[in-house]
Amino acid sequence: MQYPLEIEAELYSSQLVREKKVIKASKIKSIKKVPLPKTVTKMTESKPKYTIAVTGLNAIDSPGPGISVIRALRDATSFDVKIIGLSYESLEPGIYMHDLIDKTYQVPYPGVGQEVLFDRFAYINSIENIDFLFPNFDAELFNFISLKEKMETELGIKMVLPTQEQFEARHKVNLFEFGKKHKIKVPFAKMVYSLSEIPSITKEFGFPLVVKGKFYDAKIAYSNDQAMQHFNKISTEWGLPVLIQQFVHGSEVNVCGVGNGKGVTLGAVPMRKLYITDKGKAWAGVTLDDNNLLSTTHSFVKNTKWCGAFELEFIKTADDEYFLIEINPRFPAWCYLTVGAGQNQIESVVNLAMQKKVEPYKNYDVGKMFIRYSYDMIVNMPEFEQISTIGEL
Repeated sequence: MQYPLEIEAELYSSQLVREKKVIKASKIKSIKKVPLPKTVTKMTESKPKYTIAVTGLNAIDSPGPGISVIRALRDATSFDVKIIGLSYESLEPGIYMHDLIDKTYQVPYPGVGQEVLFDRFAYINSIENIDFLFPNFDAELFNFISLKEKMETELGIKMVLPTQEQFEARHKVNLFEFGKKHKIKVPFAKMVYSLSEIPSITKEFGFPLVVKGKFYDAKIAYSNDQAMQHFNKISTEWGLPVLIQQFVHGSEVNVCGVGNGKGVTLGAVPMRKLYITDKGKAWAGVTLDDNNLLSTTHSFVKNTKWCGAFELEFIKTADDEYFLIEINPRFPAWCYLTVGAGQNQIESVVNLAMQKKVEPYKNYDVGKMFIRYSYDMIVNMPEFEQISTIGEL
């Protein structure tokens, strides 16, 4: 009797009983091998596989972009990936997401210096042979920009990053001058180094106003006491100076995009935040049809010749005026929405680094939403102990 292929295989491996008789393996006919379709075989053979390292695995209430970047890399159609996670702390959830990350290494904090950082990457690279690196934190970018050429020539690790000049020009403390230079409206702001400066600034700005850290965090203050509390908290966590910025009434709209370093926008997706946490992070958002935002984005990329990922954050007023409040020199935590909207910008960045031809995205889906959620992940204590003590998992 002829059995379907699956049943023949099962009978062969386990000598299952049929009609209360054991069918011996010797009596089972050989299983006919069915070759894969030629198109599938050809695609598999021609697709390169890259080992890509990613920071920002802290998928918490103030999430890093790492997990979104990794999800986009897993969705890439032009290459396959092995993902190396890079963590700073042992409680970063991404470390334990084994369905997304193949192996994780701890790396030194940016403050320890570039030499220690390079040595750690030399060690990791000797094991993993990394092709590309995605740094996803503002605080680490200065070191990686400085080490970019050395890491590529000596370790073979490619990165697509803004230049040091571009990185400094978009800094929060320089943003007002950046806006004047490129004819983009930016709320007036002042750098603050001590509590004693706050009363005179609040008198000048009025309330409410925004208190910002030089790397992260933004809080709205409605009184001198609140402004001082926010200053103390933010300066303790992120250092000085702290920025005090005029408050602009309106809705927050952002753009996630990529520039090719030659003035061409490879991708741009505008999004309106639907829910914002007390840390200023989007917990839900929807893609927009907004030609004004896209026009400003294309002008930004063209004028600065921006290289790599970016996020532009705007306040849109009731009078349809746009005020630029921040430029993030990397992908935002919500960047996976661009994939859902039809633009895998993360894939474009990798192909740009690999000197592949990258065509700019022309369209995206309007009305695509993302909704972030919390999730209790169960982790084995030995894994936590291993990453904490050995620095590898």
